[in-house]
Amino acid sequence: MSLPPSVGDGNCYYILTEGCTYGSKYFPPGSLCCCSERSYLRSFADRPSARFLKVIMLDEGSTVTVTVEILQPVRREVAALLLGIGGPSERLDSFLERLSLEAALQAGPGQKVTVEIERQHFPGVIRYVGSIHKSPLAALSPVFFGVELQGEGENRGRSDGSYHGTEYFKCKPGCGIFLPFSRIRFIPGPENEPGKQKPKVETEEGVPVKVGDAVSFYVDEVLRKGIAMAVYREGSQWFVKVCPEEEGTTDIFREIPLDSVVKENLISQSVFPTFGPDVGLGHSKQPKRQASESGEEGESGNPPLEVNSMVQITLDKGNQVFGIIRWLGYLPQIKHKMAGVELDEDKGVTAGEWLGKYYFHCAPKRGLFVKLQSCQPDVRFQSSRGSDLNLVEDSEREALPHAPVSFPPLRNEDAVSVLRGRMKGIQGHCNSCYMDAALFSLFSCTSVLDSMLFTPFTLCDRNVQEILREEIVNPLRKTGFVKARSVMHLREQLTEKGKCSSFTNAEKDPEEFLSLIMQKILGIEPLLKLQSGGHEGLDCYCYQIFMDKQEDLVVPDVQQLVEHSFLTYDQKLVEIPSCFIIQMPRFGKEYKMFSKIIPSLELDITDLLLDSPRECCVCGDVATLECSGCFKDKMFAPTGLKQFCSTCSKQVHSHYRRRTHKPTRLHVPEEFQCRSPQGSQRVPREKMELFAVLCIETSHYVSFVKYGPENEHWMFFDSMADRHGDENGFNIPTVTLCPEVAKYLDLPLAVLALEQPRDMDGVAKRLFCDAYMYMYQSKKMALYK
Repeated sequence: MSLPPSVGDGNCYYILTEGCTYGSKYFPPGSLCCCSERSYLRSFADRPSARFLKVIMLDEGSTVTVTVEILQPVRREVAALLLGIGGPSERLDSFLERLSLEAALQAGPGQKVTVEIERQHFPGVIRYVGSIHKSPLAALSPVFFGVELQGEGENRGRSDGSYHGTEYFKCKPGCGIFLPFSRIRFIPGPENEPGKQKPKVETEEGVPVKVGDAVSFYVDEVLRKGIAMAVYREGSQWFVKVCPEEEGTTDIFREIPLDSVVKENLISQSVFPTFGPDVGLGHSKQPKRQASESGEEGESGNPPLEVNSMVQITLDKGNQVFGIIRWLGYLPQIKHKMAGVELDEDKGVTAGEWLGKYYFHCAPKRGLFVKLQSCQPDVRFQSSRGSDLNLVEDSEREALPHAPVSFPPLRNEDAVSVLRGRMKGIQGHCNSCYMDAALFSLFSCTSVLDSMLFTPFTLCDRNVQEILREEIVNPLRKTGFVKARSVMHLREQLTEKGKCSSFTNAEKDPEEFLSLIMQKILGIEPLLKLQSGGHEGLDCYCYQIFMDKQEDLVVPDVQQLVEHSFLTYDQKLVEIPSCFIIQMPRFGKEYKMFSKIIPSLELDITDLLLDSPRECCVCGDVATLECSGCFKDKMFAPTGLKQFCSTCSKQVHSHYRRRTHKPTRLHVPEEFQCRSPQGSQRVPREKMELFAVLCIETSHYVSFVKYGPENEHWMFFDSMADRHGDENGFNIPTVTLCPEVAKYLDLPLAVLALEQPRDMDGVAKRLFCDAYMYMYQSKKMALYK
C-alpha cells in the first residue's frame, strides 16, 4: 500500500500515528520523518503494494524502516510548524485537532493573538513567522512565531526580537518571545480571514509575484516555466512554490527564492498548469467555447455548470481528465470564479485543500482547482447532437442527471483489511456514541438500508442525505475512517431539521436518532408494519420488546423474547420487513431485565406473520389453531409459538391441565388448504439474519458487527475506545476482531447460564450482558425495498 507523498523541497514528509520500534530505539506517535522523492518513487513505483518505507526521523536524524500503515502524509509547511512543538504527544494532538494548525498556516505578521506563558495567556501581535535556527545537516527547520507581547504581557517575554544574536524583529526588551503555534491562540476577526492573510512585505510592490501568476526561473542554467502555487516567507527570505510546466500537474512542486523568479504576463487557464505544445511565452491556449464566470449557458447551448456537474478538463499537452464539480466560488488571491473538481483518476494535486483550507473533500491526488471557464460538460454523458438540434428550444433541453458515487459494504477479508485498527470506524466526539454505533452497524458491512442514501423519498432532505452518503458512509466503506467533524455536520443538520437544540451535544438513544432521520427528515416508509388485536396501522422503525418478568426465562435468546412480546400484545407482522431493529426489554439504562441474552443468529418470523401458513408443532401439517396457553406450558419446547392442526389440537387439549385453554383460529392461505395426506408440501420458513448488535454500559454505546458467514466473523467497534490528550484532545475510535464470541454461541444453554461475565474472554461479556438493540435483515426483501 503506497502513500501519496507530500512534496515540497524534494522530500516527502510524514507524521507517525502510532509508535514503532526499530532496533533498540522507540519512536512515539507524533514523531516526524521524511524521505526523498527519489526514495519514495523507488519504493513504490514498481511495487505499489510495498508495506515498508525507509525514512529519516527529523527529531534525531537516524534512518529507520517503518510500515506505511502508521505514516500520515503532511505538507512541508505543516511539518515545519509541527516540528516547532517539542513533545511528540502534543505534536500529534495539534495535528489531529487541525483547527489551530489551519489557523497557523494562514497567520502572518500583524495578526493579533494571545500566547500561553507559564499557563497564563497574554495579548500580543505576530511580528515574525519562520525558522530561528537552522542546521545545515537538518532536512527541515522548525517554524516558530515571533510575538511582541502587549498590555499585561509586557516584560513577560525573553528578548527584544532577537534570538542567539540574530534580529528577527524589533520590540522593547522583555516584550519579545518565540513560540510554536501550539502555544498561541489565533484571534478570529475580519482582518484575520483567509483571504486577507496574504504574506506581505513592507509594501505591496514588494511582492511582485502572486498565486496563479505564470513565472520563469532557471534550473541548472536552463530557463523553465511554471505557475506560482504559493508565496510565503521563511525568516527574512521570500519563496515561491512553483508547479513547473515540464512536470505536468501531478508531479513535484519546486520552492524557489523570490528573487530568482521572473513574473510573466501570462494568466494561466487554470490554477494548475495547462500548457499545450504550442503555448508560447505570453500566450495561453483557450477553448473555443468560453463559459461565463457565473456558470451560465455557453454559446454551444450546454446547460450551466453547477456543483455535482460531470465535467472534462484539458490539461497539459492536450491530455483530458474527467471529474465532478464539488465546489464553486472564489479563492483567496484569485479573481476568477473557480471550480473544485474531484477527478476520476489520481491526476490531481490535492485532497480538496487550497492554501491550508479545505473547500471540499476527496481522496489525495484526486482534487483539482481550475477556472470555471476551463470546465466543459463531460462528453461521455451527452447525447449526440445533430445539426438540426439548434432548432430545439432551450427550455426543452433537460440537464443530465448526476449519479451519486457509492461504495459497496465491506465483507469478509475486505472488511478486516479496511476497518480493523486504531483510528478506524467513526470518531466519537461530545456524546456522539449513540449515533456512531448506529451508523457503523447499519452501513459498514450491509446494504440493507442503502436506500436511505439514494432514494428520493417524499420528505427527503437532500442535504442530510448527501452528508450521510458523501461524508459518512462512503468514507467509512472506502477508507475505514470517518472524522468527528463529519458526524458533527450531520448532528448540526439534525438539530436544525429536527428543531431540537440538543442533538449536537446531549446524550441520546439510537432509536431517537433513527426515528428522527428516517421518519421526519428522509421520510422513508416505516420498517415494520404491525397489527395488534386485529387493528392495523401500528407502524414503527424500531420494535421495543415489552414483557413481564418471566421466571422460567433465565437466559433467553432473542427469538424467545420476540415471541413472548408478540404473543403478550397479540401482535403480527403485516409483511416481511427488510430490516428488523429490536430493542431489548429494560427499564432505563441501568436496570436490565436479564443478566444475559443469547444472540439468535437467525430470527424465524414465520409464526409472527399475519395470514402466513403455519406448521403444526406436533405433526408438521398445516396449522389451523394457535394457543397462547400452550406457549407458556413447560411441557413444550421453549421456543416457537404453539399452533396445531385440528387433530393435534384435540389431542393436546384433551389433557386435564389444558382443557381451559382457548385456541384461536388461524387464517390458512387458499393454496395450503388442500394438502396431500403425507404433508409433502412443507410450509416455507421466513428467517432473518443478525448483522449487528448495539450494546450499552454506563451510558456509552458500542456495537458488534457480523462481517462474514462464520460464527467467528464478528468485529467490535467503539468510537471512543481511547483518548489522546485532555479536554483539548481527541477520541481514538477502534475496531477489533472478536472471534471469541463464537465460543460462547456454541455453548449449551445450561453451561452459558453459569458463565461469570468477568471470566468471559475478550469483549464477549459486552455482547451477551449489555445488549441494547439487535439488527436483523432479510436480504430477499431488501431487493424490493
